Amino acid sequence: MTLLERYILRRTTQMFLVALMPVLAIIWTIQVLQRINLVTDTGQSMGSFVTLATMLLPTLIPVVLPFALVIAITQTLTAMNTDSELAIIDASGAPRTIIFKPVLILGAVMSLVSFGITNFAEPPARTAARQMVAAAYADLLSSVIEEKTFRTIQDGLYVQIGERQGRILRGLFVADRRDPNYDLIYYAKEGMIDEGGASLTMRDGEVQQKTPDGKVSVVKFLSYAFDLSTMSEKGDSEPSISSSDASLAFLLSPDENVDSYKKAPGAFQSELHRRLVDWMFPFVFALISLVVAGDARSHREARLHPMVAALLTAFMLRWLGFYFTNQVKQSAAFIPLVYAVPVVSGGISIFLLLTGQKLRMPRAFGNALLNIQKRFSPPKASGTGGQST
Repeated sequence: MTLLERYILRRTTQMFLVALMPVLAIIWTIQVLQRINLVTDTGQSMGSFVTLATMLLPTLIPVVLPFALVIAITQTLTAMNTDSELAIIDASGAPRTIIFKPVLILGAVMSLVSFGITNFAEPPARTAARQMVAAAYADLLSSVIEEKTFRTIQDGLYVQIGERQGRILRGLFVADRRDPNYDLIYYAKEGMIDEGGASLTMRDGEVQQKTPDGKVSVVKFLSYAFDLSTMSEKGDSEPSISSSDASLAFLLSPDENVDSYKKAPGAFQSELHRRLVDWMFPFVFALISLVVAGDARSHREARLHPMVAALLTAFMLRWLGFYFTNQVKQSAAFIPLVYAVPVVSGGISIFLLLTGQKLRMPRAFGNALLNIQKRFSPPKASGTGGQST
């Protein structure tokens, strides 16, 4: 790698970190504040809360990383164009690969980082966070909730305990209204939290189910397990697994006997293709940023700021990716479109870079920008000088 390539790579990397850290910190803070009730409601320590907050980072980094890369590349190349560095590189007869190579290396590295986080760090982090929340709710049931008082465990989920004896609960009442299709009410003479805090086992009771049309059904049971890990009712003690928590190996070869897979196979299929596609976006966005800001242009040329143009394009492609990925849950016909978004956009970007073509805005839009610029630009001072004879 030449001295100039190392210079561009160093500047772009520094700008990438400057762009990534503040945006990631803001989004992470918002997500953390939404879970502050874990401390206030369940009596968990601040250390547990910090641990849970740390587990959220692997879910946020792959989302923020591609856009931070766009900001870094466009800002670096725009600054180099303003300082006439790009014009000097072109005038010296240097190949365009001097500019492309360091940017594409950074984009490729960030794509690999995104792939590793999405497929190997995010699923265990999600699982650990879910288990921590389940343990917190188990502690809430077994030790925090006051006897003979109603307590909200989750939106639409309410619990009352008649008497507590360690992890054994007597006179248990659970009202579950989280599903709009039916209301569930559990009565049990006795309940017990397992040692792992994964489930609440109720004994000698009944469950009443009420549908929106007013029909009520009552089922008596000798033993019933309420899964605390997902906060959803289950008729057995088998732990469930969600599509976002599943490992890449499970998604590639799912166990069709798992209940959660039987209920929503499309969700697991959608998650698989999301993980196989999302890691491409950093490299594709690097290509788009080069197309938008990688050439030397005159300051008088009417165009959107390269960062704005690149971010708008990136947001549009990311939205299309999310849309087609979600549609896979209903129909497998959308799977080719999931891959088409990064492949087609990346192919077009490569073609433009190889042919040296520039993206130009429509003439009418360019003229409108020039008129706006002239209207808000300060008038130039006219000098006065004497005439020579």
